[in-house]
Amino acid sequence: MKLLHGKAASLVYSALILASFLVSFTLLPIVRATKVVVSVTPSSGTVGTTVKLLGNITTANGVSSILWDGRILVSNVTAVGNSVNVSFLVPSATLGNHTVMLLDVAGKENATQTFSVVTAYSVSVSPKTVAPAQSQEGDNFTFSLGITGGNNSASAVNVANFTVVGPHSASFTNLSNFTVGNDGNGTLTVNYPADFSGLANTGLVGNYSILLNSMLEGTFYVGLTNSTAYHRNQAVDIKALYAPEENVTLSVTGPNLNYSENLTADSMGIVHDVNLTILSVAPANVSSTYTVNVTSISGLTTKTPPDIQNFTVPGLEVNITARNKNGDTVANVGVQVFENETLILSMTTGSGGLVTTLLETGSFFCNVSYGGQEIGTLSPMIVTETSTAFDISCNLTNLMITVKDEDGVLIPGAGLYLYEENQPLAALPLNATNVNGTAIGYSVLPIMNNTLIDYALNASLDGVVFNTTRHLELPVAAWFNMSIVVPKMTLQVNVTDANLQPIPNATVYAINDNGGLFYNGTTAANGTVSLRCTLGMYLLRVYSNGIELNETTVNLNSTIVSTLVTCPLYGLSVSIKVSDYFGRPIPKLTVILQRTGYAESGVSGSNGLVTFPNVVGGDFNVAVYSSGQSNQLAVESLYVGNSMTIGITLGNYVELAGMLVGISQFITIVILVLAVVLILCLEVYRLRRHKPKKTQG
Repeated sequence: MKLLHGKAASLVYSALILASFLVSFTLLPIVRATKVVVSVTPSSGTVGTTVKLLGNITTANGVSSILWDGRILVSNVTAVGNSVNVSFLVPSATLGNHTVMLLDVAGKENATQTFSVVTAYSVSVSPKTVAPAQSQEGDNFTFSLGITGGNNSASAVNVANFTVVGPHSASFTNLSNFTVGNDGNGTLTVNYPADFSGLANTGLVGNYSILLNSMLEGTFYVGLTNSTAYHRNQAVDIKALYAPEENVTLSVTGPNLNYSENLTADSMGIVHDVNLTILSVAPANVSSTYTVNVTSISGLTTKTPPDIQNFTVPGLEVNITARNKNGDTVANVGVQVFENETLILSMTTGSGGLVTTLLETGSFFCNVSYGGQEIGTLSPMIVTETSTAFDISCNLTNLMITVKDEDGVLIPGAGLYLYEENQPLAALPLNATNVNGTAIGYSVLPIMNNTLIDYALNASLDGVVFNTTRHLELPVAAWFNMSIVVPKMTLQVNVTDANLQPIPNATVYAINDNGGLFYNGTTAANGTVSLRCTLGMYLLRVYSNGIELNETTVNLNSTIVSTLVTCPLYGLSVSIKVSDYFGRPIPKLTVILQRTGYAESGVSGSNGLVTFPNVVGGDFNVAVYSSGQSNQLAVESLYVGNSMTIGITLGNYVELAGMLVGISQFITIVILVLAVVLILCLEVYRLRRHKPKKTQG
């Protein structure tokens, strides 16, 4: 009975623990998705303002929409995680508060913020003029008012208060009502001066300010002329506002001009004069300023500020390019411009063959010169507002010179010196020949107008002049081509060894890096060879049996050039002495002296020597073998620079009774011999010690 009670208590206790766990679990907070929140910056502004919206939505990476007063403004905005970051423009709307909503499309949840729309005004003025055009006294203007974010409530009274302030500080007003549509937009058109109060007009020269509800919204300018700049022979249009039938004096003054006439205003008070001739006297090559002045003769109308205005005759930017007969631009050409046989400009072309100047419209004569010679003209050169770029063809020729040897091989690096015979120190531009063996002199003066320009041309290679051409006559042409041949000369090479003994059958190469000129030959029994080479600097290389003996340089600068090439590495005697561990010579060993393309062998004599005569010096390998054996006893590298004896010690071997014994074997033999000797000595000693003594009788 007691046992059952214990089991029951245990069950009850377990049940209590489980119930406590369940209660605790149900009291934990339930994790929910983020709710939709939103903010907008700024919170107020005009139509068209850029608004930044930040928000969180419930659906991670979900799609959301932006609504304005319940209408979708931006759709398909994808969140990054739960965050939404998007900008939008405020749409057309009326004055006041509007609802901006962020909608989680999948979660069907949303959050809203309020944006307050304020009214904005814009004023435009017509007619619009683009400089140098301008409006004139007596002109009429239209002001167009645009309204956004307006108040369209039934009780709203929308009034535009226009004020125009003229140059004399007098102001004129206009009050006009306008209506606003359901979208908050509205328009209004007002004419000046017709719709403005008092004596509104455009009768003064200067700036007029436009104010709307006391705020400056724009300006317009009124002048006397319809432009602030004219070109020669253009009509000058002048208009001024005075009293009807009033007599005035109009004057225009400036460079070469002092014009005046009396005029009478029409019934509307307009004085209007269009003059076609007054600017025909304007200077051709300078920017000029002229002054227009209109004054009343009777004094009936007095203006403050007075009717005075300037305009300019600025000239046109004219480009003149000098080109040779091939069409290439030419620098340092003198350009002279004449008008009516009067010199008005003198210039020199720059690196691109171009001069830029100011010229007014008209017909001109242009002359170009080079090196004191007239080389071309342009007549007429007619400058208009649309024709301001001109090319002048110059009688200058491109000279191309090709340098080659007698075999037709093109020679680069040849020096060319072109000059006039009477000016030998004034060289014309001409570079050395290029990799194609050619050099070009651009824009050279040819023969023309029966004037002979006596040119001379010197050609050199490696500092040696090999050709002089005098009385070179260049025609007037796009190109003049000429060829110069570099002569061949005899190069005699004498090849000897270190003892100045001739080396026969040696191959001699003569190499000129300029153009890759290459010649070769083989020495005769007396060690000499003759080569026919083109003038120039050569690298000589001497080979015997494929081994380079020596190299040197020679300047082939005369008809016959002899040179001696001594080869101290040729015909050397090399002896190899082989010795054992104790330095004793080892006979009957095979010694091989070798390098790439060469190998000689011999057998060491009783003195351990092997001699190799007639060796060409350089780097070698020496290998030592047992006679009749393939195993290598030693190998060494050496450089042979003269006749020599080289010792090779076989440190692992000992010569013993005519046999080559390894040092370890030799030591073993010595130990055995010593052991035998020791044993014999001990045995003798023992025998002597135990020998019986003789008995005495």
